[in-house]
Amino acid sequence: MTPVGVVRAALAALVRHRRPAYLAALLATAVNTVPDVARQLLVHDSPSVVAALLVDVVGFGTALVAQLWVTGAVAALPGGGRLAPRGALGRGTGLALRAVRTAPGAVALGVVLGGAVSALLTLPPSIAALGVDGVLGPLDAPGAVAFAVATVSDGVASVVTLPFLAMVLVIAAGRRLARSPGGQ
Repeated sequence: MTPVGVVRAALAALVRHRRPAYLAALLATAVNTVPDVARQLLVHDSPSVVAALLVDVVGFGTALVAQLWVTGAVAALPGGGRLAPRGALGRGTGLALRAVRTAPGAVALGVVLGGAVSALLTLPPSIAALGVDGVLGPLDAPGAVAFAVATVSDGVASVVTLPFLAMVLVIAAGRRLARSPGGQ
Protein backbone atom coordinates (compact mmCIF):
# COMPACT_ATOMS: atom_id res chain seq x y z
CA MET A 1 0.00 0.00 0.00
CA THR A 2 1.31 3.47 -0.85
CA PRO A 3 1.83 6.09 1.86
CA VAL A 4 -1.25 7.98 0.64
CA GLY A 5 -3.21 4.70 0.64
CA VAL A 6 -2.17 4.04 4.23
CA VAL A 7 -3.26 7.54 5.28
CA ARG A 8 -6.60 7.11 3.50
CA ALA A 9 -7.14 3.72 5.14
CA ALA A 10 -6.19 5.20 8.52
CA LEU A 11 -8.66 8.07 8.09
CA ALA A 12 -11.40 5.61 7.09
CA ALA A 13 -10.64 3.44 10.14
CA LEU A 14 -10.64 6.51 12.36
CA VAL A 15 -14.02 7.62 11.05
CA ARG A 16 -15.47 4.11 11.60
CA HIS A 17 -14.03 3.79 15.10
CA ARG A 18 -13.95 7.42 16.21
CA ARG A 19 -15.59 6.97 19.62
CA PRO A 20 -13.18 4.43 21.10
CA ALA A 21 -10.20 6.01 19.30
CA TYR A 22 -10.91 9.48 20.64
CA LEU A 23 -11.72 8.05 24.07
CA ALA A 24 -8.25 6.49 24.16
CA ALA A 25 -6.73 9.80 23.05
CA LEU A 26 -8.68 11.73 25.68
CA LEU A 27 -7.49 9.35 28.41
CA ALA A 28 -3.87 9.51 27.25
CA THR A 29 -4.01 13.30 26.99
CA ALA A 30 -5.52 13.63 30.46
CA VAL A 31 -2.77 11.45 31.95
CA ASN A 32 -0.09 13.26 29.95
CA THR A 33 -1.32 16.68 31.11
CA VAL A 34 0.08 16.16 34.61
CA PRO A 35 3.75 15.81 33.57
CA ASP A 36 3.18 18.29 30.75
CA VAL A 37 2.04 21.06 33.09
CA ALA A 38 4.57 20.08 35.77
CA ARG A 39 7.50 20.34 33.35
CA GLN A 40 6.37 23.82 32.30
CA LEU A 41 5.92 24.99 35.89
CA LEU A 42 9.42 23.80 36.83
CA VAL A 43 10.95 26.39 34.48
CA HIS A 44 8.17 28.95 34.72
CA ASP A 45 10.44 31.81 35.77
CA SER A 46 13.57 30.67 33.97
CA PRO A 47 14.62 32.65 30.90
CA SER A 48 17.24 30.00 30.11
CA VAL A 49 17.24 28.50 26.62
CA VAL A 50 18.72 25.31 28.10
CA ALA A 51 15.72 25.02 30.44
CA ALA A 52 13.36 25.56 27.50
CA LEU A 53 15.11 22.83 25.50
CA LEU A 54 15.00 20.45 28.46
CA VAL A 55 11.27 21.10 28.80
CA ASP A 56 10.84 20.31 25.11
CA VAL A 57 12.84 17.09 25.37
CA VAL A 58 10.74 15.92 28.32
CA GLY A 59 7.58 16.95 26.47
CA PHE A 60 8.62 14.98 23.40
CA GLY A 61 9.24 11.93 25.57
CA THR A 62 5.88 12.07 27.34
CA ALA A 63 4.09 12.72 24.04
CA LEU A 64 5.84 9.72 22.49
CA VAL A 65 4.72 7.47 25.35
CA ALA A 66 1.14 8.76 24.94
CA GLN A 67 1.29 8.11 21.19
CA LEU A 68 2.57 4.57 21.64
CA TRP A 69 -0.06 3.82 24.28
CA VAL A 70 -2.91 5.09 22.07
CA THR A 71 -1.53 3.08 19.13
CA GLY A 72 -1.55 -0.10 21.18
CA ALA A 73 -4.97 0.64 22.66
CA VAL A 74 -6.61 1.10 19.24
CA ALA A 75 -4.65 -1.62 17.43
CA ALA A 76 -7.56 -4.06 17.19
CA LEU A 77 -10.17 -1.52 16.04
CA PRO A 78 -9.51 -1.67 12.27
CA GLY A 79 -9.91 -5.46 12.36
CA GLY A 80 -13.23 -5.25 14.19
CA GLY A 81 -11.80 -5.67 17.68
CA ARG A 82 -12.25 -3.55 20.77
CA LEU A 83 -10.26 -0.91 22.54
CA ALA A 84 -7.54 -2.73 24.50
CA PRO A 85 -5.84 -0.53 27.14
CA ARG A 86 -4.14 -3.40 28.99
CA GLY A 87 -0.66 -3.94 27.53
CA ALA A 88 -1.18 -1.06 25.10
CA LEU A 89 2.24 0.55 25.56
CA GLY A 90 4.16 -2.59 24.63
CA ARG A 91 1.80 -3.41 21.77
CA GLY A 92 1.97 0.16 20.47
CA THR A 93 5.77 0.17 20.63
CA GLY A 94 5.92 -3.05 18.62
CA LEU A 95 3.47 -1.73 16.04
CA ALA A 96 5.32 1.56 15.70
CA LEU A 97 8.67 -0.18 15.21
CA ARG A 98 7.18 -2.50 12.60
CA ALA A 99 5.46 0.40 10.82
CA VAL A 100 8.70 2.40 10.68
CA ARG A 101 10.56 -0.64 9.30
CA THR A 102 7.95 -1.69 6.75
CA ALA A 103 6.36 1.60 5.70
CA PRO A 104 8.60 4.54 6.60
CA GLY A 105 7.02 6.77 3.93
CA ALA A 106 3.54 6.23 5.33
CA VAL A 107 4.74 6.92 8.87
CA ALA A 108 6.53 10.09 7.73
CA LEU A 109 3.42 11.28 5.87
CA GLY A 110 1.29 10.59 8.98
CA VAL A 111 3.71 12.53 11.18
CA VAL A 112 3.79 15.47 8.77
CA LEU A 113 0.00 15.59 8.41
CA GLY A 114 -0.57 15.15 12.15
CA GLY A 115 2.05 17.80 12.89
CA ALA A 116 0.41 20.23 10.47
CA VAL A 117 -2.99 19.75 12.11
CA SER A 118 -1.42 20.10 15.54
CA ALA A 119 0.30 23.33 14.51
CA LEU A 120 -2.96 24.73 13.15
CA LEU A 121 -4.67 23.96 16.45
CA THR A 122 -1.94 25.14 18.80
CA LEU A 123 -0.04 28.01 17.21
CA PRO A 124 -2.81 30.62 16.77
CA PRO A 125 -4.13 30.44 20.35
CA SER A 126 -0.64 30.05 21.83
CA ILE A 127 0.73 33.03 19.90
CA ALA A 128 -2.31 35.09 20.87
CA ALA A 129 -1.88 34.15 24.53
CA LEU A 130 1.91 34.03 24.92
CA GLY A 131 3.21 36.07 22.00
CA VAL A 132 5.67 34.79 19.42
CA ASP A 133 8.62 35.03 21.81
CA GLY A 134 6.75 33.03 24.45
CA VAL A 135 5.97 30.27 21.97
CA LEU A 136 9.46 30.07 20.47
CA GLY A 137 11.53 30.64 23.59
CA PRO A 138 11.45 30.07 27.33
CA LEU A 139 8.12 30.73 29.02
CA ASP A 140 9.48 33.66 31.01
CA ALA A 141 6.63 33.69 33.56
CA PRO A 142 3.45 34.02 31.47
CA GLY A 143 0.20 34.90 33.20
CA ALA A 144 -2.10 32.13 34.38
CA VAL A 145 -4.67 32.76 31.64
CA ALA A 146 -2.05 32.76 28.87
CA PHE A 147 -0.54 29.57 30.27
CA ALA A 148 -3.99 27.94 30.49
CA VAL A 149 -4.83 28.90 26.89
CA ALA A 150 -1.59 27.38 25.61
CA THR A 151 -2.08 24.24 27.71
CA VAL A 152 -5.67 23.73 26.57
CA SER A 153 -4.72 24.22 22.91
CA ASP A 154 -1.98 21.60 23.31
CA GLY A 155 -4.48 19.22 24.89
CA VAL A 156 -7.01 19.72 22.10
CA ALA A 157 -4.32 19.11 19.49
CA SER A 158 -3.28 15.91 21.25
CA VAL A 159 -6.81 14.54 21.42
CA VAL A 160 -7.32 15.32 17.72
CA THR A 161 -4.01 14.02 16.37
CA LEU A 162 -3.10 11.02 18.58
CA PRO A 163 -5.76 8.70 17.12
CA PHE A 164 -4.92 9.68 13.54
CA LEU A 165 -1.24 8.80 13.84
CA ALA A 166 -2.15 5.69 15.84
CA MET A 167 -4.32 4.45 12.97
CA VAL A 168 -1.56 5.28 10.48
CA LEU A 169 0.88 3.18 12.53
CA VAL A 170 -1.58 0.30 12.88
CA ILE A 171 -2.42 0.23 9.17
CA ALA A 172 1.23 0.70 8.16
CA ALA A 173 2.30 -2.16 10.44
CA GLY A 174 -0.07 -4.49 8.58
CA ARG A 175 -3.63 -5.61 8.91
CA ARG A 176 -2.56 -8.94 10.39
CA LEU A 177 -1.37 -7.11 13.50
CA ALA A 178 -4.44 -4.90 13.60
CA ARG A 179 -6.81 -7.86 14.02
CA SER A 180 -5.63 -9.17 17.35
CA PRO A 181 -5.11 -7.16 20.54
CA GLY A 182 -1.90 -9.08 21.28
CA GLY A 183 -0.81 -8.23 17.78
CA GLN A 184 2.64 -9.73 17.60
